[in-house]
Amino acid sequence: MTTVTSPLTGRAIGLPAVPDPVFSGAMVGPGTAIDPVRERTEAVAPVDGIVVSLHPHAFVVVDADGHGVLTHLGIDTVQLNGEGFELLAAKGDSVTRGQAVVRWDPAAVEAAGKSPVSPVIALEATADSLGDLVEDGDIERGQPLFAWS
Repeated sequence: MTTVTSPLTGRAIGLPAVPDPVFSGAMVGPGTAIDPVRERTEAVAPVDGIVVSLHPHAFVVVDADGHGVLTHLGIDTVQLNGEGFELLAAKGDSVTRGQAVVRWDPAAVEAAGKSPVSPVIALEATADSLGDLVEDGDIERGQPLFAWS
């Protein structure tokens, strides 16, 4: 069982509320989403593991059980070409839960016309493999988002 914690502080809103059909339809995988606080902040690793994919707007950490967790910072933020994002880790790095991976500013993303809503996805998982899914309410960085069995 892997506990996936929130990479951001904000409000949990669940995937159906994500303004993107690929995420809201859980086509990438099951999970939830965070509407982050609008201040410059750091997105942190949601599990202990290895950073296997790293872009300014998204990263994947794979834990010891082989569970890959995608954190996607905002919607359509790839179109910002990295502007406003600062990488604090590198692909291949071992990270611990809570370790900063990307620094970004959700308010600047919003000002650029993009949604700062950030999906947190269990890659290659099934919906019934997730439990204790948090889909509403305030959440602090590091608090549990879901359990993955």
